[in-house]
Parts: sequence; C-alpha cells; structure tokens
Amino acid sequence: MRLCVIPARGGSKRIPRKNIKAFCGKPMISYSIEAAKESGLFDKIVVSTDDAEIAEIAKSYGAVVPFMRPSELSDDHTATIPVIAHAIKASVNDINDVEAVCCIYATAPLVQAQYIQEAYKKLLTCKALYAFSATSFPFPIQRAIRLTKEDRVEMFSPENFAVRSQDLEEAYHDAGQFYWGTPKAWLEGKIIFAPHSTAVLLPRHLVQDIDTAEDWIRAEFMFKVMNLS
Repeated sequence: MRLCVIPARGGSKRIPRKNIKAFCGKPMISYSIEAAKESGLFDKIVVSTDDAEIAEIAKSYGAVVPFMRPSELSDDHTATIPVIAHAIKASVNDINDVEAVCCIYATAPLVQAQYIQEAYKKLLTCKALYAFSATSFPFPIQRAIRLTKEDRVEMFSPENFAVRSQDLEEAYHDAGQFYWGTPKAWLEGKIIFAPHSTAVLLPRHLVQDIDTAEDWIRAEFMFKVMNLS
C-alpha cells in the first residue's frame, strides 16, 4: 500500500482558514488532493484534520477522513512528522502492508503530479528514507548580508566578497510541497534534512511559500500565468 497524508489543521493564524480559502476559484486543499489522485500512486489519500468543515471539503474532492486529529497534535507548535506518524497508525490496520507514505501539504497549489512520481522513484532507487521537493536559491547564499543594530551592513561570510557568483557552490532549500518517506522513518521520527534523504529539484517558478497575504497574491499570479487550472 502507498499512502498519501495531507495535514490540514483548522487553526491557521496568519491567513485564517487558509487550507480551504478559495485559491483561483477552488479550496486551497483541493489542489493537493487532485495532484495526489493524478499521480496514480496512492491506494488511499487521507486528510488529517481537527476541523469538520475541512473534513467535508476534503471528502468532496475524493480524500478520506478516517479520524479527527487529536487536539494535542493540532496546535501551532506541532511538527509535521508526529502528525504523519499518527495518521499512519490511525489509517491502516497493518503497518507491514505500507510500502511508502507521502505527506503533501494542503497549501501547495503549484504541486505537480509528475514531481510526486519522480520523487517516489528516487525514494526507491536511492534506497533513501525520505525523498522530498527542493529548489535552488535565486542568489548565492554565501554572499548574504545582514543589517546590524546600528543599521549598518555586514556579510555573513566576508571571505566570499571577491568570489564570483558562478564560482560559488549552488545551494537549495525545501520547496514545502511534499515528502515521501518509508513508514519506519515516519514512525521512528527520523529527521528529513539529513544524508539518509534525497531530493527532487523543482523549477523556482513552481515554488512559493504561502504565509502572508502578499505570498497569496504572488502564488495566484504565478498559477494564472502558468494556466494550471
């Protein structure tokens, strides 16, 4: 069995009701459910939520909600890994029947089925514990600067001031879309960003965190330009 878990708690603070707020005409969570279905990889697409309205909307788009997430896993400080581990145990009768589990965030409207498929293949071929989406930084992180308390500028790595950008090692960051993992990795709480993991690289135009109103506007603009609807 291959299991998809979409965590979607109801208590979003920065953008209220973010998981089901209309994004380009549809509830935000619907894009994650549809990408999971389009991938053709999953025997079950589970939404982990503590919110009845989110549960009903998720079911209307083809996901299942076999449990309501307990309150101790629904606050602002709950990490993703314990939520996925709980969902695995609450969704299947025999853990040994589960081959792989993919967490897809509910707030990833630019997520594409092809990259979910690619990451699954990498999980298997690399014999990794996790395979997740990542993308490159648009500017060399080695030349990053900070503003001091005196409102002056200093480099994080002054030794790189005279190094050409093209000579610096490229750096990547989590794309915040999906995370494949073995059941054992999720259940044992193995960290994701470690040598036992691999990554699928996404083009930067498919990556946008959505934490503020400005992020939301930018993401909708990106979505419309790419005509993904």
